[in-house]
Amino acid sequence: MVALAEEIQQILNSSVISAGASEGLAVSGLNKAGAVLAEPEKWALFIDIDGTLLSVAPTPDAVMVPPGLVQLLDGLASGLGGALAILTGRRVADADRLFAPLKLVGSGVHGTELRSERGGPITTLAPAIPSDVIGAMNNIAGIASGILVEQKGCGVAVHYRNAPLMRRALETELAAIIASSAYDLVLRKGRKVLEAVPSGYSKGTALATLLSRSPFKGRSPVMVGDDVGDESAFIAAERLGGMGLRVAGEHFDKQEADFDGVAGVHAWLKALAGRLALQGAAPGQSTGQSTHAG
Repeated sequence: MVALAEEIQQILNSSVISAGASEGLAVSGLNKAGAVLAEPEKWALFIDIDGTLLSVAPTPDAVMVPPGLVQLLDGLASGLGGALAILTGRRVADADRLFAPLKLVGSGVHGTELRSERGGPITTLAPAIPSDVIGAMNNIAGIASGILVEQKGCGVAVHYRNAPLMRRALETELAAIIASSAYDLVLRKGRKVLEAVPSGYSKGTALATLLSRSPFKGRSPVMVGDDVGDESAFIAAERLGGMGLRVAGEHFDKQEADFDGVAGVHAWLKALAGRLALQGAAPGQSTGQSTHAG
């Protein structure tokens, strides 16, 4: 017990950046991330993948899942009574591949795919991108070497991490494609990626949908993310009585972030798992683990 308390305090003083107590949180003397550690049973956890759970890689397929992360996510989902969801720009099936054998609750392609129960089916909420748009976006790869076009069913992503000087040209081309299409698309900008996705969907809409359902309902949402696409979920979480935790990187600098990077997120998640384990071991105290679905 004492060792865990010391570990949490060390995390708060190092990997988790002190940003002051969050307005509206009745936890004196702790920053926002510390508030979740203080009373984890009150929260529903929503978390991004790239740049948050996993370090950014040159291409989407090149990311590495560190040892122990899958087991950590499994334990957190159980300890939170199932109230953990992945919100990602990737497809849900891609998240399943990364975190196999887990099939966590989650949303993919910026809110256009949804799995509302652990191990359950993936529901596609929006029509697929029309073939003419896909063809036009595939042609964009010919603008310069290093550009990668990724098909996502309900969305198309153009990655330019290996061709960073082409950002403005790509934005112009994609805006023209979207404007000429009869399909209602929006251009979402991210960390060295531009995505065409259906209008009306976002990580924020996914968070709100899941929070209205068991086992998330009745908890305060906390969203952890690092990029532009996560901002809609930060707004939704705050509007619904929770908060957003920002990860420093290419979008948020350390002065405005709650975590200094992926390693800080992992340290916080480990501390959260420890707190939940202590609560589960306390006599007569329920953490809702009996509601866990395989």
